Amino acid sequence: MPRIFFPITNLSENQISITGEKAKYLATILRCKKGDELIVFDGKGNCLRTTILRADKKEVFAEVLETFACNTESPIDIILVQGLLKGQKMDMVIQKATELGVREIQPVVTERSQTRETRKVVRWQKIAEEASRQSGRSVVPLIQDPINFNDYLLLLVTRHSSLPLRGFIFWEEGGISLKEAVDKISLAPIHPFTDSPVHILVGPEGGFTREEVSASEKKGFIVTSLGKRILRAETASISALTLVQFLLGDLG
Repeated sequence: MPRIFFPITNLSENQISITGEKAKYLATILRCKKGDELIVFDGKGNCLRTTILRADKKEVFAEVLETFACNTESPIDIILVQGLLKGQKMDMVIQKATELGVREIQPVVTERSQTRETRKVVRWQKIAEEASRQSGRSVVPLIQDPINFNDYLLLLVTRHSSLPLRGFIFWEEGGISLKEAVDKISLAPIHPFTDSPVHILVGPEGGFTREEVSASEKKGFIVTSLGKRILRAETASISALTLVQFLLGDLG
């Protein structure tokens, strides 16, 4: 059954009108037609089972048959803090991170970032929406505006003031193994994955500097690595998320 992300603010007589790019996508790409059933998810954990009454490239009009809660989310509340990458590398990280279950992505500009500004946040949010739809997620992750890495570390105090900071900074030049890091965070006095998010910090091309790693460690992040080989930045992000989800989340 086809699925589409569509923020739902209100329902008029239990019917929904989908217009714009989403209508065109349903009518021309998915070839939806009158009588077909369609799942609409609002990105906040709610789903609507509908039947299409009319479909063309300008508008898809559907009747709501059932409203239900849908939860396909990871038990870990993951925030990926990603050093800004060049070109399509960032697109791929946004897409794959969404598929792997992150709740939020915070792009950051670091000392070694080759790209230092961007106007692609709207594009990245659309990539996250499509990846959520394709992977069957019930929530669309939030893509934050890029900020300076040092500003991100300062903002942590206000954004998560009532919660302990938990997470890993991946550094190719040192740190304990990920297995040791996971064991360390899992032994915290309160449950680590319901009371606070888990931050995963991955650098840009060239990685983090020693000073950035030291500043992160002072905030409470555990320095870890992905082994002896040096991975490309986009490979490191996807690998780190996959392994953390395998060890602590809903993979495997």
